[in-house]
Amino acid sequence: MSQPYEFVARRFDRFLDNIKLTTSQASDGETKHKNVRSALNSHYYSSASDSANSRLVGSWGKSVRVRPPRDVDVLFQIPYETYQRFEKRTGNKQSQLLQEVRDVLQARFPSTAIKGDGPAVIIPFLSFKIELVPAVELKTGQFWICTTKNGGSYKTFDPLAEQEHVRSSDQRSNGNTRALIRMMKTWQACCNVPLKSFHIELLAVKFLAQWANFDKSTVYYDWMVRDLLAYIKDKDWTYLYVPGTNESMLLDGSWKSKAESAHARAVKACEYEAEGYNYLAGEQWQKIFGTEIPEGV
Repeated sequence: MSQPYEFVARRFDRFLDNIKLTTSQASDGETKHKNVRSALNSHYYSSASDSANSRLVGSWGKSVRVRPPRDVDVLFQIPYETYQRFEKRTGNKQSQLLQEVRDVLQARFPSTAIKGDGPAVIIPFLSFKIELVPAVELKTGQFWICTTKNGGSYKTFDPLAEQEHVRSSDQRSNGNTRALIRMMKTWQACCNVPLKSFHIELLAVKFLAQWANFDKSTVYYDWMVRDLLAYIKDKDWTYLYVPGTNESMLLDGSWKSKAESAHARAVKACEYEAEGYNYLAGEQWQKIFGTEIPEGV
C-alpha cells in the first residue's frame, strides 16, 4: 500500500494547473477586453487608450479566473458630463445610459449581438463574453453603477475594496484563498451548483479566517476542501456582506443539497487519501470537480 497522504499535493497541484487559463486563452481574453475599452475611450474621451478610464473587476480583477473561459468583467468610468447629460432626461435614465453604451459598442462590433443586462452591457464574443459595467466615479473612490429595475437608480460599487478583501486573505493564507476559490468555482460549474461566484469568494475568505490550517501547503488541500464544504453546507438562509459597501446578501437554500453531497464525497476522499488509496480517492474527487482533478497521480 502507498504511504498516507502521498498523493494529495501532486493531485491538487495538477488540478490547479489544469484549471488555469492557457497562455492563448489569457491572451485572447486580454485582446477582447482591450478592444472594448479602446472603443469606449475613443467615443467618450477621444483617446486611443485600451486601459484608461477603466479597470478589470470580477474574476480577472481578483485573479481567480478559471478554465474553461467564462466572462471578463470590465468597469468603464463614463465622463461626469455624460452622467449630467442623462440626469437632465426623464424616464429610466440608467436604462437609457446603458442603451447609449450598447449602441457605441454595437457600432464598433456590428456582427456581435450586444445587449444590456442589469448593470452591465454584454458583448458575447465567441471565445469570451465581456460584461461591461458603465460607472460614475464618486469622491470616495467608490462608483455608482446602473440599476434599471423600478424606474432606474444608481447603486454603490467598491471594486477596490472587493479586490483587497481577496488579496489580503490570499497574502495571509500563503496563496490558499485564490486557490480555494478557483477550485470551488470548478465544483460550481461541474455540479451545476446554483451558488454565485461572488458568494463563493466571500465564503472562502470567511472560512480561511477561522481555519486552523489556513496557511499550510497543498498537502492540506484535501482537508481544506472537505472543511470548507462542511463550513458552507449549513450557511443557507444566512447573510453575506459586500466589502466596501456592507450591502447584505441573503443566501437561499437552493445549493444546500449539492454542498451536502460534495461534503460527503470529500469526507470519503480524505479517508482514502489517509489510507494511501490513490485511485479510490481520485474517483471521489472527480465526483466533485470533474476530470480536471486527476483520478490517479
